[in-house]
Amino acid sequence: MTRALVVGAGIGGLAAAIALRRAGLEVEILEQAPDLREIGAGISLWANAIHALDALGVGDAIRAASVPYAVGGLRWRDGTTLASASVEELTAALGTPVIVMHRADLQSALLAAVPRSLIRLGARVARLEHDARRVAIVLDGGEVVSGDLIVGADGLHSVCRAALFGDEPARYDGCTAWRAVVPFDTSLVRASETWGGGTLFGQVPINRNRVYWYAATNAAPGGRSPHPKQELLQLFAGWHAPIADLIEAADDAQVLRNDIFDRPPVRRWSAERVTLLGDAAHPMTPFLGQGACQAIEDAVVLGACLGGATDVAAALRDYERRRVPRANAFVMRSRRAGQVARLRNPLLVAVRNALLKRVSPAFQARQLAAMIAGH
Repeated sequence: MTRALVVGAGIGGLAAAIALRRAGLEVEILEQAPDLREIGAGISLWANAIHALDALGVGDAIRAASVPYAVGGLRWRDGTTLASASVEELTAALGTPVIVMHRADLQSALLAAVPRSLIRLGARVARLEHDARRVAIVLDGGEVVSGDLIVGADGLHSVCRAALFGDEPARYDGCTAWRAVVPFDTSLVRASETWGGGTLFGQVPINRNRVYWYAATNAAPGGRSPHPKQELLQLFAGWHAPIADLIEAADDAQVLRNDIFDRPPVRRWSAERVTLLGDAAHPMTPFLGQGACQAIEDAVVLGACLGGATDVAAALRDYERRRVPRANAFVMRSRRAGQVARLRNPLLVAVRNALLKRVSPAFQARQLAAMIAGH
């Protein structure tokens, strides 16, 4: 039986483990963290991810822990509507509603489908050894873990990617972002994203009367504040309700801040019996909500390519052929979407807003559906 070593127990790594086990492979997951804590904030799952999760056998569990994205649309900072989303048309076009949930709930649903005995915690990778016949991972401390295949699902700063292609720095997108999930009366919240000049704020109701909110602004990298709530209240002063109330509902410790990075797309993710998946392969900015969705797609396709394969290297080439163009297209689209959302020049902002108001909800739904479906 082919033995796969999956590096990383995040969403992509867990999805890969599920897909590979369903394809008949033996799997071990190596995770550098000492425990699997609930981390992150909210996450949106578009139809492509939901269909992929159904293929992994966890779609029903995801639906039970989530809510449909009910309204949508774009607003200006005073609350004026820039573009309305036709959720009904989008759902009809995609065959399923977009759903939103806490990232920890998604992680829990995936973990429930993976025996804990397959996950080794505190396993930090020091280096990879691989050739045309076998692979091995050398852990900090010198232990060697051997197998037939390595799947690097270890995120933006992937050790596996660096081992294959060199440790080039990630590309800063020019903005920093904040996220939080807060208890809030969801009847007071219209799921939407609000744009200003170089700054945006999103709000999405999720389950258990909670709201996931996120914010971003153009900024130099590395900035930090001991009081992010106060920083955000100043940044969004005068913006429409309930933005200030949503920020106030969070404790400073709940607010996650991350500079936004991606990497220029590459045409290869694999070498011999080692491949990459998710952010290790194609890290992208969050402005299309497709980072986790594309990682889950990767997992399903990887499992399909390796199921019954006798030539691992050839199967990985097939995986690249099927996934690299689509994932790389989302990297570029997401970067462009963020640039448009965070325009700062007043003239360009005015032109953008005027054009958005001319786009019908039905046309927007068709365009989004075509993008998600890959047409």
